Amino acid sequence: MKRGLQAAIGVIAALFLAVSATASTKPPTERGPVTNLPIPRFVSLKTSVGNARRGPSTAHRIDWVFTRKDMPLEVIGEYGHWRQVRDRDGATGWVHYSLLSGSRTVIIERDLAALRMKPEDDAPATARVEAGVVARLGKCTLDWCRVTADGYKGWLRKTALWGVMPDETRD
Repeated sequence: MKRGLQAAIGVIAALFLAVSATASTKPPTERGPVTNLPIPRFVSLKTSVGNARRGPSTAHRIDWVFTRKDMPLEVIGEYGHWRQVRDRDGATGWVHYSLLSGSRTVIIERDLAALRMKPEDDAPATARVEAGVVARLGKCTLDWCRVTADGYKGWLRKTALWGVMPDETRD
């Protein structure tokens, strides 16, 4: 009896591992209750000043003020005309939707990252970009994104960027 139980447990464990290996690790896409757009998603700050509040109304206290136009923000919640956002440091707050834009930007995370002519590690560099630079986001493959920063264009690995999902592709 004991040997039969061990064999059954072994079969169940093997089946579980086989199913887990073939199952997708990508979380299901959640939709915002107001916009029906994916959550999380990235947007950018439309203005050079934007209040981040504790809750979704002007009655809530301002925790901090964003002061960088075009800064990418991740939308993680929605309530009426308010969007709960997270910045690259993980700080969250509620911002009025009129302060946000669907134009996509990213922040360069790697210092002196080489913008490449093609999405290849050995492609010639067109420029080097400092960490913290905000760049416009263009096309993205699974591993690379084309960006424009201060008039320079080129490809960077996604691992050097904040403001794009790891599995996101763009045409």
